[in-house]
Amino acid sequence: MKHRVLGSLLAAIAAVAGVTISAEQWTGWRGAGKQGVSTAAVPATLAPKATDVWAVSIGAGHASPLVDGQRVYVFARQGEQEVAQAIDLATGKPLWSSAYEQPYTMNEAATGHGKGPKSTPLLAGGRLFTLGIAGVLSALDAATGKVIWRHDFGNEFGGPPEFGTAMSPMFDNGLVIVHVGGVRGGALRAFDPATGATKWSWTGDGPGYASPVALVAGGVRQIVTETQKMVVAVDAGIGALLWSLPLLTPYEQNAVTPLVAGDLVVIGGHYQPTYAVRPTRAANGTWTPVRVWEIGDLPMYMSSPVAVGNTVYGFTSRNKGQFFALDLATGTLRWTSPPRQAESASITAAGGRLWCLTTEGALVVIKADPSAFSPVGRLDVAPSATWASPVLLGPQILVKDVEHLRLVRIG
Repeated sequence: MKHRVLGSLLAAIAAVAGVTISAEQWTGWRGAGKQGVSTAAVPATLAPKATDVWAVSIGAGHASPLVDGQRVYVFARQGEQEVAQAIDLATGKPLWSSAYEQPYTMNEAATGHGKGPKSTPLLAGGRLFTLGIAGVLSALDAATGKVIWRHDFGNEFGGPPEFGTAMSPMFDNGLVIVHVGGVRGGALRAFDPATGATKWSWTGDGPGYASPVALVAGGVRQIVTETQKMVVAVDAGIGALLWSLPLLTPYEQNAVTPLVAGDLVVIGGHYQPTYAVRPTRAANGTWTPVRVWEIGDLPMYMSSPVAVGNTVYGFTSRNKGQFFALDLATGTLRWTSPPRQAESASITAAGGRLWCLTTEGALVVIKADPSAFSPVGRLDVAPSATWASPVLLGPQILVKDVEHLRLVRIG
């Protein structure tokens, strides 16, 4: 009863302040399944101008915020520390903070992106799992921030990927799945969330900058991800390799999280074609990723696509940045936007629209219309670069810019 009264009081205070309290659950990078689809009750019309409900300094990094009820969880760098925090959604006030020392020397080619962290945490089973820029994996009590267990994989694999650890953990079948390691090798590994014990491990290649997703094909649950040099699928139960494809990009920058739509997997990469495969098992038990379609002149770099109905919507790096739509079944190009849209964009599908946060801090809203590029509106939602994915919360949106977390009213 006490908790209900407190919840009602917070809701009343928020209503007076003009804040709509949302019960949205956004517990990992790109939401449930890492597929960029939100169930938030997004506004029918955009406000003339975006306005901050609150803005708080949390530190640097690309990690996206998470939301669980009235709590926001963030992971960022403050000086030479990596810091996880819980924040009250209604007010932006801190609830707890947990930090550890993490000096980091950046690759000279990536100085403009900062020293991370780049991995978005995972919230599962009352625990917050964070993965730092140098590969420190931590499990924290989500209620208090207390460290439950922590692993540092720097010694095991000799350092992180060339541009820092960026893949985000996933939760599947009661296990936390993380691709640990770096340029000298790694392991796609499943951990017991309570103890941190390893349950299975595939060691065929080091991690890329994409994140693993789950797929069911031929009745078998698979974990699919882009590694440094491949696309691989392993058995979700035991970690055994089922199939793989080469994926070679300049400087080993595999950063597009695979899109799963039914039994199809849509794959892309830097200076690579975008294509779909259907994993198929032969009578002898071997698997083949059968290529269903391919479109050559439509590379994706750091932006991962979404599927709405029978259409794939994404962002290509060609022509200084263009949004596009493809037919999911055939790969037929439906439309591309005018060029020079942005350096990159994070796309979330909700309410029949695409909510696209560009790296320049603009929210571009587009109808999920397979017949034509149909922009709805554009709002500037941050004063600095926005590399992290946002979280839609009804008429508000959570945005992480270079140093701040903002709750922004957009409708």
